[in-house]
Amino acid sequence: MSEQAHSNRFRLGNPLALNQPVSKKSSNLSTGESLYDEALRLGEELNQRPLLGGGVDRVRTQHAKGRMTVWERIKVLTEEEPNILFRNWGPSLDGASIVTGILNIGGRDVAVYGHDFTVRAGSMDATNGAKLARLLYMAGENGIPLIGMNDSAGAFVPAGVGGLDGYSEAFTALRKISGLVPSISLMFGYNAGGGAYLPRQGSFMIQCEDTFIGLTGPGVVKSVLGETVSADDLGGPGVHGLSGVCDLTTKDELGSLRTALRLLQYLPDNNRSLAPFAATSDPVDCHNFEEDLLFRRTFASPAGMNAPMDITLYLQQIADYGEFFELQPQRARNLVTAFGRLGGHVVGFVANNSAVASGQIDVDAALKGTRFIRFCNVYNIPLIFIEDVSGFMPGTEQEHRGIILAGRKLLDSIIDVRTPRMTMIIRNAIGGAYACWNSYFTGADRVFAMPMARIAVMGPAGTEFVYKDQIREISQQYHSAIERGASEIEAASARDAALAGLSDQYESEIMNPKEALSLGSVSSLVMPGESRRVLAQNLDYLMRHYTPEPMSGVQREHE
Repeated sequence: MSEQAHSNRFRLGNPLALNQPVSKKSSNLSTGESLYDEALRLGEELNQRPLLGGGVDRVRTQHAKGRMTVWERIKVLTEEEPNILFRNWGPSLDGASIVTGILNIGGRDVAVYGHDFTVRAGSMDATNGAKLARLLYMAGENGIPLIGMNDSAGAFVPAGVGGLDGYSEAFTALRKISGLVPSISLMFGYNAGGGAYLPRQGSFMIQCEDTFIGLTGPGVVKSVLGETVSADDLGGPGVHGLSGVCDLTTKDELGSLRTALRLLQYLPDNNRSLAPFAATSDPVDCHNFEEDLLFRRTFASPAGMNAPMDITLYLQQIADYGEFFELQPQRARNLVTAFGRLGGHVVGFVANNSAVASGQIDVDAALKGTRFIRFCNVYNIPLIFIEDVSGFMPGTEQEHRGIILAGRKLLDSIIDVRTPRMTMIIRNAIGGAYACWNSYFTGADRVFAMPMARIAVMGPAGTEFVYKDQIREISQQYHSAIERGASEIEAASARDAALAGLSDQYESEIMNPKEALSLGSVSSLVMPGESRRVLAQNLDYLMRHYTPEPMSGVQREHE
């Protein structure tokens, strides 16, 4: 090497000097911009692209429909800056129509995804299918709950089979994390095909008004079946709230988002943890005079012990601050399923509601109860059964719909419960319904009854079987009186009085908790006004001795 070359090689100069020569490799000669600056500009552009969505005009269109953008919905869920994952935006907008990330909601990590309807109508392709699946698997592995904001027209048709592949991958991922972490699906806009199937795989589904969910839209129904139907009548919240496809319905998007936040407060992070405990200032050791008054007014009415009672009024006496969160309130109101807190612990209430169809269990009530009970069992939520049921609903309509199968599913779900569980019998506990309804013999930890409990093989109709000889004798006396010349009115009056006496005798001798107490089917009587104290005391004990963990053991054939 020459001396000059050696000198140039090791010369020290001011690297910040303005007259330093610039290598062609480190600058863009056409703009005078360094490659580093160009990379920064490109980075800012790529980071901003997802935030801009489909552009101002598309956002304006979304607002004109009364809908938020996905970014506005995220802001309702949390005030914290979202941690957005996979800001990909391919040359054909691949992956851009769905947003995935992690939110801080009330100090809890929550996985979230949301379709961006301003980009290709939120449709699914292979890229964002993989993107969504990656988020779902991450939620399952890290044990954090999931909120999905669905606003999608379905598979992106120009993507060909790639759109279907994307849905298949997302379907599989959501199924794989089912039972690992709870999920809430929010339905916005028009969701068809895979856009309807995907969210229903989750734990809970919330739909607001002016939205549609369906495997096919009204146009397809018209062309295939010749049937004209509106989108609301085909797949609106009124339809899905009654069928159980949706667990909750709301007036608008804001209502759905806030309902999701409220529901999240009752859910654990995963199947290895308990739902959040919330210390309460509502005393649990006081006599509740309002509860006593509720029963007194109900059973002192002309209908007596057959008077209907809205069971939610009783739940208000038990739950902390009288608050509970009812699920599927539009469907099968003869059974109420709700989350609440008792002494700070989250509990699941499963309560017969005699104000609707006498509280009898029909197909819809059985399926509604089964789903709720199984969710609580998977996610370590204790259950409190409020029993006031005279039996399963009879009739050809119920038999044709499969009441045997639906009732069996309900019974199986109760037998399979592993979490702490108690039963309070407030009135009727009759026949097969009693046998199914979380008795000691199906695994209950505690069974309590009130003094007005009527625990028997049959209801009032059982009088005919228990006192059949006496009834036969009363009938003979009636006919004998007629033959002796007595008026039919007098004879009928005497007969009816005698039969009423037998009914009263059946009520006092059999329709009561005495035999159940003597056999140990009921552990103790609870006086009206003492329900909250007794249940809270026993729940606290049971929860101290319960360790939350994933389900294990044999998996039964039927769910």
